[in-house]
Amino acid sequence: MSEAMDPKELIARRVAKELKSGTLVNLGIGIPTLVPQYIPRDVDIALDSENGLVGMGPRPLPGFENVNLTDAGASPVTALPGAAAFDSAMSFGLIRGGHVDVTVLGGLEVDAKGRLANWMIPGKMVPGMGGAMDLLTGAKRVIVAMLHTSKGESKIKEISKLPLTSIRVVSLIVTELAVIEPTTEGLVLKEFAPGVSVEEIMKNTEARLIISPEICEMRI
Repeated sequence: MSEAMDPKELIARRVAKELKSGTLVNLGIGIPTLVPQYIPRDVDIALDSENGLVGMGPRPLPGFENVNLTDAGASPVTALPGAAAFDSAMSFGLIRGGHVDVTVLGGLEVDAKGRLANWMIPGKMVPGMGGAMDLLTGAKRVIVAMLHTSKGESKIKEISKLPLTSIRVVSLIVTELAVIEPTTEGLVLKEFAPGVSVEEIMKNTEARLIISPEICEMRI
């Protein structure tokens, strides 16, 4: 991996390349909240936060924060012209009704079938599943943005050690090492990060990977 770029920034930059104009995009907590900083200027999307805001803008300058405008992780954001704020019932109505085109979620583990576990951390108190289960079920496309390993252990497991958030298979996994696509045949390694070898990715991945015949360097 390039030493010039922070791993989380690299992930956010690559995820931003997946977003297309005219779509409603939900961003989960953690790495997904970094994605808006890297969306190309010519891409016109509506950013949704499950706490009840469509039309999120970038983070405000210091001193211009509004306590009523936050993302899903409670970090301050801005609202673009035409933005709409609403209650949780409306927010989850959008999600459960299938109106969210893309959701970007953080992850604790993904198993060999491409199923996400992202809500329980053993030994720690967490607020609960939140909207992750609804987003995994209702969004048309699910992108997982997460670090490839944790404390030297692969987060892409043959069998997840954590309870799965949903049985639905995600659409794409983006880490600081690779871009991986779950398919009916298995997890397909499609891209490698700059400065990262395929051998390094395989070494840091517990689940079996299928190397795409069209594998290429990550687009960032």
